[in-house]
Amino acid sequence: MVDNNSIVQLAVDAYHGEVGKYSNKDSMEVLRKSLVEANGGSTKLDYKRIRDGKCGHLFSIVEEILSRTVVEGLQKSDFFNNFVEFRNIAAGDVNAFEVQDSILYQVAEVADGTQGVRRQRFGGYNTVTIDTTLKMVKIYEELQRVLNGTVDFNTLIARVSESFSQKILDDIYKVWASATADDFGGAAFFPVAGTYSEDTLLDTIAHVEAAAGGKTATISGTKAGLRRIAPSVQGRDSQSDIYNNGYYGKYYGSNVLATPQRHKIGTTDFVFDDKTLNIVAGDDKPIKVVYEGVSTIILGNPTENADLTYEYLYGEKYGIGIVLSGGANTGIGRYTFTN
Repeated sequence: MVDNNSIVQLAVDAYHGEVGKYSNKDSMEVLRKSLVEANGGSTKLDYKRIRDGKCGHLFSIVEEILSRTVVEGLQKSDFFNNFVEFRNIAAGDVNAFEVQDSILYQVAEVADGTQGVRRQRFGGYNTVTIDTTLKMVKIYEELQRVLNGTVDFNTLIARVSESFSQKILDDIYKVWASATADDFGGAAFFPVAGTYSEDTLLDTIAHVEAAAGGKTATISGTKAGLRRIAPSVQGRDSQSDIYNNGYYGKYYGSNVLATPQRHKIGTTDFVFDDKTLNIVAGDDKPIKVVYEGVSTIILGNPTENADLTYEYLYGEKYGIGIVLSGGANTGIGRYTFTN
């Protein structure tokens, strides 16, 4: 009997090259046999059996594996881990983030024995929602080749999960690269533009950290952008950073994080401006990715295709936006070089 959880974990481990007691080849065979068992013991996909629900958990296994590997693939990125927060909600659940205002209360000096202080209203908040839309990719024939042992199971996972990972990253980068002051909501925002000045950058970092209650800021940008601050930091450790990473990992105590460049979809143009650095401090991860519902594979009807091939639609419903809770816990800065 197929144990869905163990099979899913084995598939995820194999995808990451961690197959435990199995060799990679053996793990692929275990997965193939498990999928064959879930397919009613057959290596052939039978449209009528699938239509009539006689294939057990065949597609639910693949759905679960894909949904996990897509997210885990994204979490390999330092940029993703530092700036992106995931939220999973059930279909139809309220998709809302509370954004507080950033007003602090005035503390009055009064005489002993009096309470004649002007009252101040408790800080308000706004509710921000992130719209979700369904994203899908259509594949054909691959699952049958897996069942027959013609193709490595990781090939199926890699092709679909990588496609979705790239789409999500493209959407995340697009949102972050185009963000304006209005997108940062209640967070204090400190934009600066001009030729590079060490004093100006340090002053911007100080403002961002002060707005975040003294929390240490992180400077992010492309490698080309981060190289613009290179002459300010010297020393053996710094030279090692340049050799290994291509940029300095610290800037007077502030962490420096490279944002991998990407091409705009369908072009060779870069998404990020190499003349822009972002400075972020606080508890919030500014970019929110909201997953709604569960992933699903929808089987097409082979009789509708002239070549009688099987088609599968794999879909995820998600949305991406920038949401910061506001208040005195987050600061955002942006340094745009004009030279």
